[in-house]
Amino acid sequence: MWCIIATRLNKSEVGKMATQREKDAADYLKKHKIMELMDNLISMLFFYRPENPREFLVEQLEQLKRSRDSGVPGPNLFNDTNLDAVFGILDPANQGHITFEQYKHALTTLGIKDINECPEGVNEDRISFETFKTEAMQGLQKCLATGEKL
Repeated sequence: MWCIIATRLNKSEVGKMATQREKDAADYLKKHKIMELMDNLISMLFFYRPENPREFLVEQLEQLKRSRDSGVPGPNLFNDTNLDAVFGILDPANQGHITFEQYKHALTTLGIKDINECPEGVNEDRISFETFKTEAMQGLQKCLATGEKL
């Protein structure tokens, strides 16, 4: 059921949905960021390909709950090494900074929707690696967050 609603939601057909129940379901998915959560969990399944997918998903959800309760970063598909590689691609001359447009494009490509439009260095159009990494990690954590305690 959620796949059907999600497909409609992804196709921007919320306004054309036939029933109030479908609209309510779509609103619920959006409010609790269920699609972002599912996208992240499915991506981790494809990346890690665990022998026992159900056990893996339970573990990821438990980690997410622990991270919410303790403030520690939760499960994430990207780590420092991945972000180093992304930044390195954007800064092949090893200048130590990228442009604001590169920063926005990279974060969007990573799946981050709520991008900080005023990161440190924006006025000089020089986003440092540390700023990029901090913003990317925070954005990736927000993508997974549902806004509610599990």
